[in-house]
Order: sequence, then C-alpha cells, then structure tokens
Amino acid sequence: MTEQANFFPATGMPDPDWWQALWPDPRGVIRELGVEAGMSVLDLCCGNGYFTLPLAQQVATGKVIGFDLDEELLQQTRNRCLETGNCSFLHGDAMHLGQLLSEPVDYCLLANTFHGVPQQTALAREVAAVLKPGGLFAIVNWHARPREETTVLGQPRGPRTELRMTPEQVRSLVEAAGLRLLRVVELPPFHYGAIFQRPE
Repeated sequence: MTEQANFFPATGMPDPDWWQALWPDPRGVIRELGVEAGMSVLDLCCGNGYFTLPLAQQVATGKVIGFDLDEELLQQTRNRCLETGNCSFLHGDAMHLGQLLSEPVDYCLLANTFHGVPQQTALAREVAAVLKPGGLFAIVNWHARPREETTVLGQPRGPRTELRMTPEQVRSLVEAAGLRLLRVVELPPFHYGAIFQRPE
C-alpha cells in the first residue's frame, strides 16, 4: 500500500493492466475535461503519472506540476515524463497545498482520489487557494454504482460502493469551499468529471 493510500483511504494506484483497459485514451479524457494548450496544470495526487504525461502533451507550451505524497510514485512520474520538458514535480501533503505551491495555476486535476479524502471541503479550499481567478478544478470520480457493476477485465474494480459519490454530493462539498460548478462531463464507462471554477 502506498503512502498516499494510507493518507487518503482507498486511493492506491491500481494494477497497470486494468488501468490501461479502463483508460485506453488518457489524452482523450484530458481533452474532454477542457485542458487546453498553454495552460499551467497541477496534477494533484498524480500517482505514477498515468495522466501527467498526457497532460504535458496536451498543454504543449504550458506546464504541468505532478504532486504526490508518495515519493516512490512521484519518481515513477518523473521517469514517465523524462522527455516532456514542461513538467516539474512536488512532493508533499495535499492538505498543505497552499503553502507548498509557489505560484497559482490555471487548472487542477484530481483523478480517482476525492472519494477517499477525509476532509473534502478543506482540500477543495487548498485547491481554490492555488487557482488563478477563473481557474478550473476537475474532479474525476467513479459513478455511485455498486462495485459489482463496475467490472474491468472481468473483475469488480474501483472503490467500495459506500465510498462512491454522486456529482451532487461532490458539488455540495466543493462549492462550500468557494468554487462553483461549471459542468459535469461523462467519462464512460464508469466515471464522470465535475469541473469547478474559481470566481474571477
């Protein structure tokens, strides 16, 4: 179990085979979430960098910061992104994000982690603190379906059923941090992306 999984329950990195089967086109997911060329993007709780590399490719002349509590996973992200030239990496506790990030970003992605955060509104406040005015915060979550219905490569996958959240539940927690919901994007077969904005 990773350090991040100990801190945020049920958020460890999955087996790469089924992760690839679930997300065969990670850059397509990034585009669906509205990441654009030239943006500065924080990949919060980036794990082994599965989305960090396509983020770097998508922003092109922009920049990406991979952030994680687990140093071993962060090193895997560094290795994955060696040839990009537009990535930097930050080790730390996401609950102290506002103290650790040196400058604000246009966009923050949090994928497959929010369900396990003990203090979800507090984390959203940390994200709000590092977004530029008008900046975006995207939370990718498993739909609130029974775990036995979300099978990948023939086995149930994802967090326990009781940890899963509806977009409405996410909205109430994140808007309490001062962000506002812009839209919810479907990410088949089992996920959605809730995209929030910091007021101008």
